[in-house]
Amino acid sequence: MSSTPSGASEPEFDAPFVFTADGHKSLYFTLDQLQSRMSSEHPTQLEVDYTRTMMGFLLLDSQPASIAMIGLGGGSLLKFCHRHLPAAQFTAIEVNPHVIALRQEFEIPEDDERLRIICADGADFVRALPEESAGRYDVLLVDGYDGLGQSTSLCSQRFYDDCFRALSPGGVLVVNLHHDHPEHGVYTGRIRLAFDGNVLEVASMEKSNSILFARKNQRLCIDELRQSRPLENFAPEVRAQLQQEFSRIGWDIRQAG
Repeated sequence: MSSTPSGASEPEFDAPFVFTADGHKSLYFTLDQLQSRMSSEHPTQLEVDYTRTMMGFLLLDSQPASIAMIGLGGGSLLKFCHRHLPAAQFTAIEVNPHVIALRQEFEIPEDDERLRIICADGADFVRALPEESAGRYDVLLVDGYDGLGQSTSLCSQRFYDDCFRALSPGGVLVVNLHHDHPEHGVYTGRIRLAFDGNVLEVASMEKSNSILFARKNQRLCIDELRQSRPLENFAPEVRAQLQQEFSRIGWDIRQAG
């Protein structure tokens, strides 16, 4: 966890709210910005389109051993990975304690030998990894938003450089960005710099989100992604949720930057 210096006040965070309707629970900071949505009947199902796009990392590594995620939200990606990647260790880093306080509301599993949720700043977390922990994550998912958008600390060159260091050789960084953000080109350029140009970009189905895939020390090949068949050994419910999106990814990917 992050700590507060002696004599300093605890930082203040906006409290999200939950809206329940039509068999779904949705997480908001403001009504015009949906953060997460869960089906009450199928709580581990991916309900928001960009989360299915982010799962495209399976096209590059279908059996990661260690996954970290910055930004918890309603836990959609966490729950999906926890259920369908039983061999993977999962660490979620969330800076806002009010978000973590809703974990039972969104049926997020309790911490166990495979899962831990840490209340900390994501940029501080990757920067502070000790040398012996560098290169420990096979996949790093970055989806850290609040009512004001994505924190600038999660878009800096230093942050993306630290993400590179945190990943294992061949490890994959997945970043959710707003496609129409005025600094979108700047952010994608920073990721390209950190990962020596090994970056591909995919627009989500609704086009408002842009998902960046970057691989450490290994070339990203568009043809490789188009020919990949990562879902063959997964349960039918996984294929039902991801197959169409993975097919779309194969034809929508492009060089970022």
